Amino acid sequence: MLTSWLSLHGVLALFSLLVYVLMSHTLHQRRHPSAAIGWVLLLGLLPYLGLPLYLLFGTRKLTRQRAAPGVQSLPHANTLAALAAALGQPPPVGYAALAVHADGAAARSALWATIDRATYSLDVSTFILGRDGLGDAVVARLIALARAGVRVRLLLDGMGRYLGGPIDLAALRAGGVQLRLFVPPLHSPLRGRTALRNHRKLVIADDQFLWCGGRNLAAEYFVGDAGKPAWRDLSFDLSGTLAQQASALFAHDWAFAGDEPRPAAFETSQPEVPSGAQLIASGPDQRDDTLYVLLISACYRAERRILMITPYFVPDDALLIALALAARRGVAVELLLPAHSNHRLADLARHRALRTLVEAGATVRQVPHMLHAKLVIVDADWTLAGSANLDSRSLFLNYEAMVAFHAPDAVAAFADWYRHEARNAQAYVSHPPGLWRDLGEGLVLWLAFQL
Repeated sequence: MLTSWLSLHGVLALFSLLVYVLMSHTLHQRRHPSAAIGWVLLLGLLPYLGLPLYLLFGTRKLTRQRAAPGVQSLPHANTLAALAAALGQPPPVGYAALAVHADGAAARSALWATIDRATYSLDVSTFILGRDGLGDAVVARLIALARAGVRVRLLLDGMGRYLGGPIDLAALRAGGVQLRLFVPPLHSPLRGRTALRNHRKLVIADDQFLWCGGRNLAAEYFVGDAGKPAWRDLSFDLSGTLAQQASALFAHDWAFAGDEPRPAAFETSQPEVPSGAQLIASGPDQRDDTLYVLLISACYRAERRILMITPYFVPDDALLIALALAARRGVAVELLLPAHSNHRLADLARHRALRTLVEAGATVRQVPHMLHAKLVIVDADWTLAGSANLDSRSLFLNYEAMVAFHAPDAVAAFADWYRHEARNAQAYVSHPPGLWRDLGEGLVLWLAFQL
């Protein structure tokens, strides 16, 4: 009996590993060594559990694009803009009337203004739509616009829809809003998409006005609601050609959510503006890990400063080493994050990375409230703001949208926002971990942030 069971276990383990190898090869699923080792161990030791989990959550990249040909004589004055272009991102283009929102009230006013500007189209992409005062107001405005003859499209993440409360999707559709759910959990589990979440936050009116950032469309991301104190977050709005890049990305995601042929994500023939801005898309729909590559490159290029804000700091080894080396060679590396975020596992897992940064000479500070902003500033000529956190899920699994600004005045505006948020921050104190804490941190990193 035992021999038969062992034989069956061995056959299933070999079959599971074969599935892993074939899918990784045919789908070009490049993984970090720790993640690959984790999957191999799970499939080999517990194939009954590992194979279903791999089929549900194992897919990391959905694109099979061939590598782009070598790029020569790139016209960008900024090397990071050139690298982004080589990774398939659009060129820097012009924009106007950039407004970095000082607080949730300003962000809400700008959101209403963007929605109200729509005369023929409004596209909204969000991870969470709250069933609260803010979310209900958004729904009411979308329905009113649709009934007035504006084409209104709402792209809501299939998992995120459950995190903000029970949204009445039927009422939205009955009101004329075109609605699509991005990979509902039970829609296509056998296609390996279950773990892939659309975390992009975009509101685009008439292809000319863009509201963007890290805020979900729920009360706690703006001014709070009954029982939900407001978080601090970062968003901004602008107008111009950059909004067209966001519109193209939305159309790409909209087609994917509807199982339709996907148009090209970006129009690359737009006139370049070296001191402009460019939309940076990162996720399974991109051939490369776009944001991750840009961040590592920026760390090695930085000359004076790297300022970062993130609620969840769980970088992989390569990004952490790049940040630590920047600090060791004299770059002022600063990280601002909440003392306690809304994800306890992320808070536990981050200490290894924080200790490494502090030991390298970086400055790590914490604020006493929930800070949900996502911001990276490098020197005086490059900043990234948008939806991506500095953790493995955002960098390797989620669909994310960031905007890279290259103009010194735009970088200065975001730096002012950073300094305002850091005014009451306290220094992070690094403590050597005990044995059990060290084991616990390692287990959380391996299970929760690598697979």
